[in-house]
Amino acid sequence: MEYTINKLAKLAGVSTRTLRYYDEIGLLTPVRTASNGYRIYGPKEVDRLQQILFYRELGVPVKEIKNILLSEDFDEQAALQSHLSALIAKRKQLDLIIANVEKTLRAKKGAISMNDQEKFQGFVKKLVEDNERQYVREARERYGVEAVDRANAKLLGMSVRQYEDLEKLTNELNQTLKAACEQGDPSSELAQKACELHKKWLCYFWSDYSKEAHIGLAQMYVEDPRFTEYYDKIAKGCAKFLRDALLIYCG
Repeated sequence: MEYTINKLAKLAGVSTRTLRYYDEIGLLTPVRTASNGYRIYGPKEVDRLQQILFYRELGVPVKEIKNILLSEDFDEQAALQSHLSALIAKRKQLDLIIANVEKTLRAKKGAISMNDQEKFQGFVKKLVEDNERQYVREARERYGVEAVDRANAKLLGMSVRQYEDLEKLTNELNQTLKAACEQGDPSSELAQKACELHKKWLCYFWSDYSKEAHIGLAQMYVEDPRFTEYYDKIAKGCAKFLRDALLIYCG
């Protein structure tokens, strides 16, 4: 079945302006243009729009969606399975938040009591699950299953005050690291202060600290593009700078 741009927009719940934009950037091109100038979309374009909306629902930027869908090795069935897994995880997360809100309402009415840890159920759990999805294999291979499980348990058991302190420490670490990296000397007093803050930050997650493990982690920041990207957003070349500074810090 074929659709004009107006009919497809109404069917999918998007605006015609959105469909025109997708056409302009080459993300969703009509199968043809009618003599009256209307864009016409066929079955393949309908399926493509469905995929686009799946990715949008998961918060993927439009430019990244385009790269995914236009890649030579794009597998539609594998993508659908991935969407399903991600949406189920998202539903579970929403269920946790809904339960938290309901429990908070009951606590406000005096029907039940609620401790500080319970107030943040769902939020901290999401942080742990996000870390698991991104880094679980590397972390478990490098540090062992028990070490990773202990770190997760430590994070889930944080009090509100500890979580707030961790947020403040993270900001201080990133600001110090940025300033030190801009100076360019990994042996400087500021760079070594950043290393001390990084150690303190790690101890929120690690049950046992060692210099060897700290250096190994810093090396992974350089070798793994995901970590490199995170630190290089703080300052250009930051991952390598932190690794070099930690080599000095750890002796």
